[in-house]
Amino acid sequence: MLNITLPDGNKISFKKKVTGLEVAEKISKSLSKNALLISVDGKLKDLNTIIDRDCSIKIFTSKDKEGLETIRHDTAHILAMAVQELFPGTQVTIGPVIQDGFYYDFARKEPFTEEDLNKIENKMKEIVERDEKTIREVWSRKKAIDHFKKIGEIYKAEIIESIPEGEEVSIYFHGKWHDLCRGPHLSSTGKIGKFFKLTKVSGAYWRGDSNNEMLQRVYGTSWSTKKDLDDYLNRIEEAEKRDHRKLGKSMDLFHFREESPGAVFWHQKGWALFQKLINYMRARQDAAGYKEVNTPEVLDRMLWEKSGHWEKYKENMYTSQTPDEKVFAIKPMNCPGHIQVFNQGLKSYRDLPLRITEFGKVHRYEPSGALHGLLRVRAFTQDDAHIFCSEDQITSECLNVTNLILDIYKDLGFKNVILKYADRPEVRVGEDKVWDKAEASLLKAVKASKLEYSINKGEGAFYGPKIEFVLRDAIGRDWQCGTLQVDLNLPERLGASYVDKDGSKKIPVMLHRALFGSLERFIGILIENYAGKLPFWISPLQTVVIPISDDFNDYALSVYKKIKNSGISCDIDLKNHNLNYKIRDHSNAKVPMLLICGKKEVDSNAVTIRRLDSNKQENMLIDEFIKKYTALSKAPSI
Repeated sequence: MLNITLPDGNKISFKKKVTGLEVAEKISKSLSKNALLISVDGKLKDLNTIIDRDCSIKIFTSKDKEGLETIRHDTAHILAMAVQELFPGTQVTIGPVIQDGFYYDFARKEPFTEEDLNKIENKMKEIVERDEKTIREVWSRKKAIDHFKKIGEIYKAEIIESIPEGEEVSIYFHGKWHDLCRGPHLSSTGKIGKFFKLTKVSGAYWRGDSNNEMLQRVYGTSWSTKKDLDDYLNRIEEAEKRDHRKLGKSMDLFHFREESPGAVFWHQKGWALFQKLINYMRARQDAAGYKEVNTPEVLDRMLWEKSGHWEKYKENMYTSQTPDEKVFAIKPMNCPGHIQVFNQGLKSYRDLPLRITEFGKVHRYEPSGALHGLLRVRAFTQDDAHIFCSEDQITSECLNVTNLILDIYKDLGFKNVILKYADRPEVRVGEDKVWDKAEASLLKAVKASKLEYSINKGEGAFYGPKIEFVLRDAIGRDWQCGTLQVDLNLPERLGASYVDKDGSKKIPVMLHRALFGSLERFIGILIENYAGKLPFWISPLQTVVIPISDDFNDYALSVYKKIKNSGISCDIDLKNHNLNYKIRDHSNAKVPMLLICGKKEVDSNAVTIRRLDSNKQENMLIDEFIKKYTALSKAPSI
């Protein structure tokens, strides 16, 4: 007798071995109709997997994450199948599932065109209609290598050669077409459905190495319902409108150059936005008891070796050797420098908690292909802070940081924040007993916050566990920004200590904390969240005064001076263009408010206010405008 345990704890029995589909059929007809794959004792398997022993089984449908990812995996295979049917001689390489979709890399001399994508998509729908059966076979390494070499699939043969001896070589057939794949897969191509779309083509190096051949990567998305597909495509369209790189150009905020890849050239307005964020954060931190410091950007290799960064991250650090043969590194993070500040002078328990903060410029090497505007750079500024405290202060300090972060995000318009608790990674420093203590302390603080959180298993920093603060933006995208980490390792490695109440020497706990994370990245997120229409208080240029004609230039200048002197960010446009052109120009630059000056305004000592994206106009006395908007030009909590 075969006993199957279901997720609810109930058991069902069979007289002989069965498939996953037969298990689903015994549970209910509707489940068997919707079933896509199963897990056997936690391992995902095809629905037609034969079960011949007692085990626990879970059945997944398209409503489950696992089911949707399998649909996407199958769609990637059908993409490759369609390409090879339409363009014989094209070689396939790899085709994984990614967030919201999939891609497949192809080796083909001729570039794919937009017209080709349409042809491929139609062929994919045809393959789905054919409802080709999916069958899994296990081959020997030699058979698989010889086979793929024989049919001209050299990339596939190379992948198989890299599979360790003794590991299964799994081949999936969709009809006659077949591919190397671990699986699992759906039982036939018809199970995929027709709710998919090919989205773009880009270049990609074989195995991600720029020394290798350039391949063509075709991206796509796949969903279980038409509504989900339409919603996703609408989000993508909206995301393109919000692309911070395009908006950064139209708003005249920043640009990038090949001479310094991954480093930002800030323009006047972009730098004004940058400084507004820093000044806002500085005021919030000052009120919360932080002491701002500044540490060197270049530090001796020996310090990075002591801290453990050299061993773990040296390949991502910019280094230089001086004539006296000393090796220095541009700092990739601020932590070791802050411990050097703490170590100056004798510290006692009365000095704790000591909260040190810095807007520190750091440099980390990122591959060229990974760079993405402000969101992925090589040189960036961290709103970094380190709190040195005793073990019994961990929970209260973590709660203070959490509350501060959430309050700051609220000021900036982010009310939907998700917490993720990340514990020890495989590669780490420190003893397990130290990690046990750090993890328990941070988890206690997370629970004390009364906020919902999820576990991000194995994703902690190499020196300690952490909380990740994830923002959800206006179109539903998640951005991991702030972090809070408990570190019981680095202070000891770098010789930090304080004198406790009993006169004994103790090692402080070090809390690593960033609210924005990277200011550059956070500005990119802000721009995309608001589609460039930033809140009035944070806008780098809040108002522009525009005279209707040259006759009113003097009045416009007097208005401009009054507003600028009040502290509101203001400019004046005296260029020789007509009024409509000026309004359109500044609206494209996302200036929140245009102040129009003509005869009516001169006679009443007023301005006519034209707000961004509004056809309504409001006439207001200058003094009244200054009083109202001076208050609104400050952050909500300040």
